[in-house]
Amino acid sequence: MSTAPVLKKALTPLHLWAIAVGLVISGEYFGWNYGWAVAGPVGFLVATLVVTVLYVTFVFSFTELTTAIPSAGGPFAYAHRALGPIGGFVAGYATLVEFLFAPPAIAFALGSYGHFLWPAVPVLGTALGCYVVFTLINLLGIKESANFSLVVTVLAVGELLLFMGLLTPHFRTANFLAYPVPVTLPGVFAALPFAIWFYLAIEGVAMVAEEVENPRRTIPRGYGYGLLTLVALALGVMILSGGVGDWRQLSHLDHPLPEALSMVLGKDSRWTKFFASIGLFGLVASFHGTIIGYSRQVFALARASYLPGFLARLNGRQTPHWALVAGGAVGMLALLTGTTAQVIILSVLGALVMYVVSLLSLFVLRRREPDLVRPFAVPGYPYVPLLALALCLVSLAALVYYNLLLSGIFLGGLLALLAVYLLLGRHRKELPQEDRHAERSEASLPQQ
Repeated sequence: MSTAPVLKKALTPLHLWAIAVGLVISGEYFGWNYGWAVAGPVGFLVATLVVTVLYVTFVFSFTELTTAIPSAGGPFAYAHRALGPIGGFVAGYATLVEFLFAPPAIAFALGSYGHFLWPAVPVLGTALGCYVVFTLINLLGIKESANFSLVVTVLAVGELLLFMGLLTPHFRTANFLAYPVPVTLPGVFAALPFAIWFYLAIEGVAMVAEEVENPRRTIPRGYGYGLLTLVALALGVMILSGGVGDWRQLSHLDHPLPEALSMVLGKDSRWTKFFASIGLFGLVASFHGTIIGYSRQVFALARASYLPGFLARLNGRQTPHWALVAGGAVGMLALLTGTTAQVIILSVLGALVMYVVSLLSLFVLRRREPDLVRPFAVPGYPYVPLLALALCLVSLAALVYYNLLLSGIFLGGLLALLAVYLLLGRHRKELPQEDRHAERSEASLPQQ
């Protein structure tokens, strides 16, 4: 009997912080500013504060699941255990949509930043080239990939701190409040997907949980420090950018930060060009991190027979090479067929569905398996996860209401693939030994 492939444990708390922040940090560089176009700076600030509460409560809840069941499958493994094979399928599909459609948006932004610096460089060609280069980097192995992520994430955080320092002397509240857009509930709802982009994919840490040394201690630290870093950066970047000039000029760009700097320093300023140059580090950190995320999710779904088995094969460095290639092919296709705003909305839609299924799994596991060892228990249970669930459902309803066509595409894909899954009888197969071992091995440890 052949043994299913197992990933190597090599990640430390610092690696996990870098992956958590690196997965998300491009959301501070672009994408969020589309929220200004639908709600204005004040309405978008309200949406951002609501989403910040959503992510704080969700991450507390999700950390309980990740530490109790540290599997590369992440959300699908939790949902499979709590809700059965169909629940696992829905969670896996939603997670794949989130992590497969976030990288194309980031690749678009990488191309736009490059075009801002060197107008002769084509946006789409750069974006497609990024997939090739970073897929090759990820083939080197998880430790090498995590070390690369650590370097570019530290550079990206430092760059955003520099950006805020350069803008602070030029910030004017009057600019932030100029050209007022009425703060309405529909406007705030319409802005929610772009506020979610500030934090989207931090849950990708779950996808590398199987590769973490001492996950009981490392995962809560990685999530906690990562979330604190991102909240400070998101609020600082958004508020300062809105107060240095006409915010309307930034609301439809894929490179809002260098444009904001050019408003106060001039486009030919050395600081503006320097920032746009190193601004690529933040985008690279997220692009690289989401590639790690989707490759592990594809690998785990294939290992559990949700996807074709060859996608679970590992190369000599214990890297899921076919999962990397397949995910890259989907992302490149999205680059050729969609716009930045569309792929952001699809990615957020997948994330919100996955959040809802994961939170429901948390409640079911608490009721069905009260003795499951939970190295980290969500504080304020059940109120904290209930608040997270309520905010996720409201955000999901708003997203669907304002994006009926994309929501229909998402649902159609889910139903079609679910039908194939059921017709093939894959739902009658058990999780592979490695995923069940991940559940049992933590459960066998003493509660602390």
